[in-house]
Amino acid sequence: MAKKVDITDKLEFDGNPKLIIKGKELEVNADATTMLKIMGILGERDDTRPSDIVKMYELIFNKKERDIIDKMKLQFEDFSTVVFAAVSLITGDDTEQSGE
Repeated sequence: MAKKVDITDKLEFDGNPKLIIKGKELEVNADATTMLKIMGILGERDDTRPSDIVKMYELIFNKKERDIIDKMKLQFEDFSTVVFAAVSLITGDDTEQSGE
C-alpha cells in the first residue's frame, strides 16, 4: 500500500493578504505562480526598470485593485513604494503589520 501524508494543516487557505492605503484595503495576489513570476523579474538584473515595476503591478493587483490605485494619482516614487510593499508582503518580508 502506498504511503499517504495529509499536509492540509500545514497550508494556508485564508486567502490573499491585503495592503491598506488611505483606508482602502487592496488585495494582493499571493499565489505561487505570481510570486515565481515576480522573482523572475527581480532576478533578471540588478536594477529595476519602470517597465518591470509595471509588470509586477499588473501581476500583483487585479483589475479592480489597479483601478483603485490608478484613481489615487500617485507620484512614481509612491507608486513604486506600493508595488514593492506588496512584493514584501507576499514574500513574507513585510516588517509592518496591522494591529489585527
